[in-house]
Amino acid sequence: MHSLSIAAILTVAYATVIPSASGFAARDTSSRARRPPPNRTRRQPSSSQTVERKRAPHQFDHTKEEARPFLDNQLAVKEQLPNDDAPLYMFEDDEDTDQATIIPEGTHLMYFSLDELFPNGADLNLSQKFCTDGNFRNDLRSAMREDIFDSTPAYESMSEKARKILLLPDSSLQGSWRCNKQETLRMKKLTEVLKEYIGEQSPTGDEFMEAIGALCGSEPSCHWIDIVGVMNRRIPHSWHQDTGRSRGGDTKTVLLGFPKEDNYSGVGVFSHAVKLKYEKVSSKEHALDDPVVYSGLKVDDEYIVRPQFEQGKEILVFRDIDVIHSSPDVAYRSSVMRFM
Repeated sequence: MHSLSIAAILTVAYATVIPSASGFAARDTSSRARRPPPNRTRRQPSSSQTVERKRAPHQFDHTKEEARPFLDNQLAVKEQLPNDDAPLYMFEDDEDTDQATIIPEGTHLMYFSLDELFPNGADLNLSQKFCTDGNFRNDLRSAMREDIFDSTPAYESMSEKARKILLLPDSSLQGSWRCNKQETLRMKKLTEVLKEYIGEQSPTGDEFMEAIGALCGSEPSCHWIDIVGVMNRRIPHSWHQDTGRSRGGDTKTVLLGFPKEDNYSGVGVFSHAVKLKYEKVSSKEHALDDPVVYSGLKVDDEYIVRPQFEQGKEILVFRDIDVIHSSPDVAYRSSVMRFM
């Protein structure tokens, strides 16, 4: 999924929408509609020949009918509770093997504050500024997106028009969070935003990205994505794992939430999760970067954790083998950034 360049995707999409010159010419050569030959019926495509379209995890099981009616997400999330003490979930085949590893309770979902990431974090008041100043959050997010876009090789050949479209705040964007330690900063715009709002003692943009990325543990993939998701509608949960692996045993997924409003304390920012009793590791045959999708899995509400965002809990961390997770059924956020 990640290896396919964005430019290639746009090229294919453009070719699909715009007919070729030969296509127009073929229609111009005859003024009469073509009729099928006599005694010959049109063959209906076989269902066995249908190729399933590959989709991202948050796209599974979200039909238009299920995603309606529209609703006020701000009010809807107030009716939901975090359910942090949800019981552990078991699959039917979990105890069929002697090699099943029990996950220690209290380690499934961990929260961090932005202040914890830097030695002088308490003096910077980064957490308070992030949670109480919408202009700072918006500028911070925009700067991160622009810096990553402008330093990602897959985007180099794209036009300015395509750049503007992909950098729209309501669109998702992906790249790498890794900033190689060099004399030249990668995250230049992010560095400027941090200095403007936090002061001269603020970390550089590169240090900011690396500090969050360090929470991923050993052997991270360094993949980063800014996810917007479906807004103003209720959608079904689509339970999955991003990879079903923890490469180094301590390799984790890190989520940085961007709430919709200042001083927000509530759900709908982070992904929803189901805490597992046993580690769920994907098979060796499963492609490393492909999600493990539990299509059609219905989980009782008592098992679903809706992690709460608030000041001091701007970051959520978990191992991908400890939980199954999903986009919120009701999202209320500007976006959530995922570091892996």
